[in-house]
Amino acid sequence: MKNITRHTGILTVVERLASSYHGNPRYLVNVDGYTARTMVDASLGYGITNFDGKKVSATLGTHYGILSIESVKLAEKII
Repeated sequence: MKNITRHTGILTVVERLASSYHGNPRYLVNVDGYTARTMVDASLGYGITNFDGKKVSATLGTHYGILSIESVKLAEKII
């Protein structure tokens, strides 16, 4: 993965994409104005819907020329 950046914002699941050859789920998501895909056969595809509508900190980068989401975690709340 190249051009790795970290973004904080509300994660929105835009749509579910076709499953991978091995049957693993894939999603198109939007974070902080950036639209990215989950990588093929990545375990993140199974849990990404748990973050829908929540403020997250996500790591994005290009994978074979496609903007992909590498990791996601809940953003820390500032009190």
